[in-house]
Amino acid sequence: MNAPAEVQWEENGATHSARWRSESGAPVPRRIVVADDSLNADAAFRLACEGTAILWRGDFHNARQLLQAMNRRIGRKAVRKGGKGGKDDKPAATPAQAFHLHRQAQAQRARTLGMLLLPLEGDYRILLRRAPDVAEACGAAWGAADGQPALVSLRELLGVIGAHEWRRKGVEVPALGGRLHVHYGVFSPLRGEYVDLVAGASLPAGLHTAFDIGTGSGVLAAVLARRGAGRVVATDQDERALACAADNLARLGLAQKVELQQADLFPEGRAELVVCNPPWLPAKPSAPLEYAIYDPDSRMLRGFLAGLAAHLAPGGEGWLLISDLAEHLGLRSRESLLGWIADAGLVVRERLDIRPRHPKAADEDDPLHAARAAEVTSLWRLVAA
Repeated sequence: MNAPAEVQWEENGATHSARWRSESGAPVPRRIVVADDSLNADAAFRLACEGTAILWRGDFHNARQLLQAMNRRIGRKAVRKGGKGGKDDKPAATPAQAFHLHRQAQAQRARTLGMLLLPLEGDYRILLRRAPDVAEACGAAWGAADGQPALVSLRELLGVIGAHEWRRKGVEVPALGGRLHVHYGVFSPLRGEYVDLVAGASLPAGLHTAFDIGTGSGVLAAVLARRGAGRVVATDQDERALACAADNLARLGLAQKVELQQADLFPEGRAELVVCNPPWLPAKPSAPLEYAIYDPDSRMLRGFLAGLAAHLAPGGEGWLLISDLAEHLGLRSRESLLGWIADAGLVVRERLDIRPRHPKAADEDDPLHAARAAEVTSLWRLVAA
């Protein structure tokens, strides 16, 4: 395991050091200035744009307000450059170009706002005025405190706090008649259309064993167990996902019905039903937390299709759950998907479709609105040719 990165800065005439903590994979800041409540938003924004990190020693709530002010300045800067709402605004030439420009803007925003840093003590305390107790949230995300002081971006810390609140509250899953409590860094089934597809599709005859590939929160494994699969094997590469799935299955009283395995795609053996909900967009993640959204070069999708036939029991089915958003964005064609299915020795028995219900599908200010408005999520029932 690699040693934690260390960050150094000058303060009060002395050199200080601490652990650099960044789940987003942000590099260690090269330049750090120490600031307090006397720093105004214009100066902070200018420093951040120049690549200088700001170590905050003032009031915690003032730091949050400063972050919001910096975010507003990013929006105004985009307008001045002819971004959305600007008089020189020009639409992207293609949906793919719009997608890549949108991701570039998101990455730049994250880099700029990530320059506002907070100090964390070795027990996850924040020794700033009006600072909240974040020890429980940090422990849930990062594990037990190791006694090492650290620096972390305020933006990322707020993400940790927000994720912990979501975890405690849980996400209602009608197909399960209960809530799922999703851990930090694990994909949450807030968009429940694909879950509804699995809950409503007719099961293969003689179903005994089902595989859930890339289980994440464990939601699909739980649905399959509730629907009567005698044995469910759920896999994932990520330790956080496996811990999250184990927690949820125990809460739902399904721990004895689902076997969790750490694996890249398939477990050993064959099953009458093999289900996979891969990341829907074939793009390179810009941070580790994005691997649940972006599938570089459609690696997981193609891997699932290529290995499916070898893991189907006679008469078995594979259920591929995927949105066609990538097709509307020009990132992957329907012909490519159908070609991979045929090359894997599979045929499509049926396709079940559902329209998205999430707010972005109706948000005309979203730069990807046209693609989102046309999006359909599908369950592809695949069988060996």
